[in-house]
Formats: sequence, C-alpha cells, structure tokens
Amino acid sequence: MNLHSMRFRLTAWYAVLLAGALVLLGFSVYIGLEHYLSGSALRTLAEQSHSIGSELLVNLPEKGPHWLAEEIEEAYAPEANGNFIRVSRSDGTPVYVSGQPKDNSFDPLLVPVFWSPSTAESSKKVRIPGGVLLVESLAFINPDGSRYIVENGTSYADIQKVLNGLLRLVALYLPFVVSLAGLGGYWLMRRSLRPVDEITRRAEGITSSNLSERLPVIKTGDELERLSIALNRMIARLEDAFQHIHRFSADASHELRTPLTILQLELEEIAQHRELPPATADQIGSALEETQRLSRIIENLMAIARLDAGEVKMDKVLLNLGDLATSTAEQMKLLAEEKSLNLNCRIYSSVRVLGDHSRLKQVIVNLIDNAIKYTPEGGAIEVTVRSSDGKGVLEVNDNGLGISPEVMPHVFERFYRADKARSRDSGGAGLGLAIVKAICSAHGAEVQVASQEGEGSRFRVELPLAQGSIYPSCGGISTWSGVSGNTG
Repeated sequence: MNLHSMRFRLTAWYAVLLAGALVLLGFSVYIGLEHYLSGSALRTLAEQSHSIGSELLVNLPEKGPHWLAEEIEEAYAPEANGNFIRVSRSDGTPVYVSGQPKDNSFDPLLVPVFWSPSTAESSKKVRIPGGVLLVESLAFINPDGSRYIVENGTSYADIQKVLNGLLRLVALYLPFVVSLAGLGGYWLMRRSLRPVDEITRRAEGITSSNLSERLPVIKTGDELERLSIALNRMIARLEDAFQHIHRFSADASHELRTPLTILQLELEEIAQHRELPPATADQIGSALEETQRLSRIIENLMAIARLDAGEVKMDKVLLNLGDLATSTAEQMKLLAEEKSLNLNCRIYSSVRVLGDHSRLKQVIVNLIDNAIKYTPEGGAIEVTVRSSDGKGVLEVNDNGLGISPEVMPHVFERFYRADKARSRDSGGAGLGLAIVKAICSAHGAEVQVASQEGEGSRFRVELPLAQGSIYPSCGGISTWSGVSGNTG
C-alpha cells in the first residue's frame, strides 16, 4: 500500500473525519442522555416532594412525626428503593430521616443540608462518601404558618451505569465502524480511480515515437472524462509539433545538401590550382573541411528525421550480435590506440537478433566512439554482449569522465554536449547518441545510460532476441587490447 497515494490520503482523511464525527455524536448523545435521565429523576423526586407536602405535612401538627414516618415508609419505601427522604423544620430540626438503604450505597446521616431560604425549590448533585445523590429540595408552608423543608434524593449510580454502558458501546463499536468504513472507502476510491491507473499506464507508454496513440476516454461525464479528453488534445498538439519539427529537419537537410555539395565541389576544384598562394590554399582547405563537416551533420540529421518518421527501410536479417560487436571493436582499436586506451570485448553467449546490419553497426561505432572521446589517456573501454531476461544486451563501459546528474536526461538530445567548452574535434556535433536512440527505437530496442561523474559511464542497449537465438559460449571471448593490439 502506497502511503503517499491519493486514494490512501483520501481514505485516511475520510476515516479521521468519520471518527471525529462519531466521537462528537457520542459526546452529544452522552450529554443529552445524562441531562434526560437526571431531569427525569429530578422531576420524579419533585412530584414525590410535592405529594409529601400537600398530602402529609398538612396533617403533621395533628397526627405527629410518628404518623408521618409510617406514611412515608408505606407510600414511598425509601430504604427498599434506595432513596433518601428528609423532612425538616425551617430551623433545621429534623422531623423525619429515611434509614439506610438496603444496598448500603450511602449513609443518609452524611447528606448535608443545602437548602437556602431564598429559594422555594432547588435541585443539586451531592457527593457523599460512597456515591453521588440527586437531591430535590422543596420548601412547604402549612396553613397554620409552619414551614417545612422536604428533601428527596436518589442515587446517581443507576444513571451512571447507563452512561458507562453507552461509553463502552461507543468505545467497542467506534474502531470497528471506522475500520469498516475505511476499508469500504478505500475499496470505493480504488474502484473510482481505476480509470486513472489505466490512463497512467497508457500515458507512460506514449513516447515521441508513438504519439499517434491516444488515452482511453472515460465516459463518466465527470472530471475524469474531461481530464482524459484534455490529455488527448494535448498529445495531439504534441504530435503536430513533433511532426512539424521532423518535417522541418528533413526539409532543411534536403535543401541544404545540394548547395553544400556544389560548394564542396567548387572548393575542391579551386584547391587543385597550383598557382594559389599557400595562405589562400590553407584557407580554402579549412573551408573545405567545414563544408565536409556540415555535409556530415546534414546527412545525420536526414538519417534521424527518416528514422523518426519510419521512412528508412530496415533490411532486417538474423545476425550474431556478438560477432558484430567483436568485428566493429577490432576496426576501431586504432582510434583507441591513439589515446593509449585499453579496448576490450567480451562475449558471454551467442546472441542472435533480427536487425539491420549496417544500422546496428552504426550504434556500436557511435557508442565506442563516444567512449573514446570522453575517456582520458590510459583508460579502459569494455564492450560486452550477453543475454538477459529474454533480451540481447550490448553494453559499452568506460572509466572516463562520467556524466553529471543534471546532464543525464539530455545525453540523447540532438546537438547536446555535456561540456559546452569542448572543441568540435573532441566533442563532435552532438548527433551520435541521437542517432543511436533513433536506430534503437526503429528496432524496438531500448538504450539506457548509467554514470557517475568522475567514475565513467555505461551505455546499455537491449534488443529483442530472435526465436532460439541463445547458444552458450565457452566462457567469454578472449580479451584483446587497443594498446597492444593483441587478439585472442
């Protein structure tokens, strides 16, 4: 599970908000239930207090306290019901006090008097040793002018039991409800965002070589449908821009080739004149070199444009990639010897692929040439061919200057050189790796680069294998060196 994904974050927020809402609801229910139960108990106590005052206290002067106690015991049974009843005169002298309840939850003698003469009726929650009482206090005046205070109370324990049961219920079911809602929310988010995953998968497969493909349009009528339509329109605009660039490169290269050819021929004709002063001959020779260099750049641009447009006819045949790499490396060992570089070639299996012989050779030549240019004297270059995961792998490794992380994404761009200060002779025109990329795309292959600045680079080309193309080899082919020229 990706903790940074949108579905997880939305589910987490949903679960947190739901838990907060349930906690708030439980708190509100708890407070409301407590008020309701306390209010109901106090109303019952008030009714009993009014009944004692209106029905019993009016006869108290004639029948006496003993009669009052008998009537209260018979009518309300405070000890059996766990209630507290106390009748006092206005000066605080007790007339009747109920006895110890059967459950011994509290001692009536410890209940303090809290009635105030300024109020005719009041209620209070009283804490005493052993528990909490809800007490309703009522002032009553007999017709003869005598004043009495009736205090009627009941234990808060029954109400607290109900409230504690509610808390246990909330504590028990809250995690279950939140977890169930979170899992359900995650499943719904995953199902809702499944089209986004499909769009992402298809979008990752669209490159400059297949801009004609489009993303699936989700017929939901919501933001996802508008997003897929907008992305397809953007891809269409990118396709038009790429086609315009390719047409421009191809047309410009085609238009420049003829005048450059004419200019080169005229310069060659002038250079053949023996009457030319030496300085003029040198200038013409320099101009001729530049026109030849421009001609090579134009030819490379035309090749890239045609490869990108799919206009180059590939003469694909079954060939041995190891043999091709070995023969190409042998042909380039003289370039390596000029810089005292050790150029090695190792073939670990006979890898057969379907490809254009000349184009794949151009890939190997460009990669080795690039390694030679950026490897200092005395360095080493190794060309490796092997099979891996059903693909033929060609690798060119060097221990040269390496590539900085900020340059890495641009190495296959046209006319890009990692070091802008390099000369044309050492750095080239910046088209070699672009041609490698175009040829690999035309073969359905992938080219990758891995490098650390100051430690060298590794270019890796992965080609689809032809059926039945892997044959084991008796170890690696013997290493030969560009310095010594020895071959094994």
